[in-house]
Amino acid sequence: MIDKPLRLENPVQEYAWGSKSAIQSLLGRQTDGRTPWAELWMGAHPKAPSRVVTNRNTIPLDALITRHPVGILGNTVAGAFGGTLPFLFKVLAADQPLSIQAHPDRHLAEAGYERENRLRIPIDAPHRNYRDRWPKPEIICAVKPFYALNGFRRAAEIRELFRTFCPGGLSGAIDILSNGILTREDEQSAIRSMFEWMLQMPAEKKSEAILETTENASGMESDEACWIMRLFEHYPEDIGVASPLFLNLIRLEPFTAMFLPPGSLHAYLEGVGIELMANSDNVLRGGLTSKHMDVSELLRVVNFTPAPPEILRPVAGSACEQVFQTNADEFELCVIRAKEGHPCRLTAAEGPEILLCMDGSARIFCGPEDSSYGMEQGQSLFIPAGTGPCTIKGRAIFFRASVPRATRR
Repeated sequence: MIDKPLRLENPVQEYAWGSKSAIQSLLGRQTDGRTPWAELWMGAHPKAPSRVVTNRNTIPLDALITRHPVGILGNTVAGAFGGTLPFLFKVLAADQPLSIQAHPDRHLAEAGYERENRLRIPIDAPHRNYRDRWPKPEIICAVKPFYALNGFRRAAEIRELFRTFCPGGLSGAIDILSNGILTREDEQSAIRSMFEWMLQMPAEKKSEAILETTENASGMESDEACWIMRLFEHYPEDIGVASPLFLNLIRLEPFTAMFLPPGSLHAYLEGVGIELMANSDNVLRGGLTSKHMDVSELLRVVNFTPAPPEILRPVAGSACEQVFQTNADEFELCVIRAKEGHPCRLTAAEGPEILLCMDGSARIFCGPEDSSYGMEQGQSLFIPAGTGPCTIKGRAIFFRASVPRATRR
């Protein structure tokens, strides 16, 4: 059972910000048209693991890995990641903005997890920050145009945008960004102080700043103004409404991607994308949310270095594969375009992998005696480490989640 591909049945997360049609259409499901489907999860996260189909039965993927960690993950991956699948693969469909958030690096995750354990905070407590001891880098690849905020703008740019949209209510932040910024370290310190000042504004002052910002934005036609008004519709009392003024506003075109290392402050705004992340649930929130916010811990996690995020375009990995290159140890994302009459032989992975068919249909040949598996749009296949290289025949587009060949952990 662990030396051949396994079909997956994947759970759907019904969050309020999700789309009422995107994931449903991918899976060919008939729904009521009213329930938002936000994320399709493919992996072994204990919160909602995929189920693998074995004969006529199914079993949670995390339970199967627990029984056969080396057989499924391979020696290298099982040893490097404590016998767990190191990545979580998702289809993400957002009709409304998600929260502003950041994720910890490994050092902060381990320290925070142990600290909250000592304090005996339950793992599922709403105010718990660290639910595991793993970092959480991630990559998002657009399937349709995808809008996001990611990373801080330069201090001078933030200052001028604040002066344009909210010179009165954010005058304190403007002053912070105007004081003696001579070095890169000065700029990081000023941005950190500005962000902390905004988060800690008294409620009355936040309301005044939000009112001024939206009144000015309502008469402008810039992208920043448009998103300020969109955010205000959903979070009228949250100072995160002003986040397009201090975070980089991004539009990803289909099949381009963005890598978010630990510490990157970001928010997904709208669109459909393929998300691949470390198999962690550690989130520190900084706005546009009704959930728990721990400002002091968020400030410890966030990287305040201003820089425009790099837009990733895949590079050729083989004749039919293109790879999005990042420095993540836990995952690698690849897009595969199979053409009729041209068999696509996949490069060997370090450990297990998941294939998701996004369009078309094909047959996958791999495993004992080159067994074949028909794949249609929306279907996914889990390929254990010992299966060996696979070949795709047909016309289809796949996304592939795997572990980098030489794990850097």
